[in-house]
Amino acid sequence: MRTSVRLMTYALGLVVVFASAAGAGRAFGPEGKPAPAPAHTAMDEHPGHEATTVAAEGLQVTQAGYTLSPLTTRLVAGQAQTFAFRIVGPDGRAVTQFTREHGTEEHGTELHLIVVRRDMAGYQHLHPVRAADGTWSVPLTVSEPGAYRALADFTPRARTEGLVLGADLDAPGDYQPRLLPKPDWETTADGYTVTRAGEPQAGADSWMTVSVSRNGQPVTLEPYLGSFGHLVALHQGDLAYLHLHPQEGATAGPDVTVDASVAATGTYRLFLEFKHDGTVHLAEFTATTGAGHTHN
Repeated sequence: MRTSVRLMTYALGLVVVFASAAGAGRAFGPEGKPAPAPAHTAMDEHPGHEATTVAAEGLQVTQAGYTLSPLTTRLVAGQAQTFAFRIVGPDGRAVTQFTREHGTEEHGTELHLIVVRRDMAGYQHLHPVRAADGTWSVPLTVSEPGAYRALADFTPRARTEGLVLGADLDAPGDYQPRLLPKPDWETTADGYTVTRAGEPQAGADSWMTVSVSRNGQPVTLEPYLGSFGHLVALHQGDLAYLHLHPQEGATAGPDVTVDASVAATGTYRLFLEFKHDGTVHLAEFTATTGAGHTHN
């Protein structure tokens, strides 16, 4: 997944156009209440802090001339099916050349696909297979009806910067949306206990560390897609997407530290994938940002 775009303070005039609705939230604890949903970018203008802007991604079906074009637009809840789509380039043709990431040029990943319901339930991280004509396909089963969002994260070979495009999918039926769990510092996944320290921040550099244990003992995480853990943040309401990148130079252990600078204040659902004993597990948190204060 690609690195988030950061702009420095000298771009303030441009950022204000897109961040005019961004306001100052507050930090939270386990019992804190979510802050109101904000605009898609935010900056910290407090003296002594470097202003940071992070781009919200996945909000558009078309960007920079590239379009996410689903060939499967209707899902059937509880039924296995093949989800197919194309990435259509500026020339109107399906893209067939992508830059591989998280591995070698021969064995890396060309595209990540996230499928999640609009209430952020039923999260799936999939790796489709591309045919020679540019058609991607992957087995997909959604367990419940509802409105879903498909997010494709990729870098066309013709670009140096990656893209994240999003498209809506519908699974007809009796849709019963779930309330998002309250902000939490600890969760469980497949018998593992996962805790986090730190919180996402809008408008300033921020780091978050997640730690994994089982039966009260720290575990040693195994590499998965070139890292000891992958954490995706989705913003409540618009499902703006951000991959929180692990800190460089990490060594094997129970902890993963990620860059937690996000595009906007508000409530996020955090999805951490980690590997242990040869199996990938998924842990989920809810987090609410502050205005972007860092502490030295």
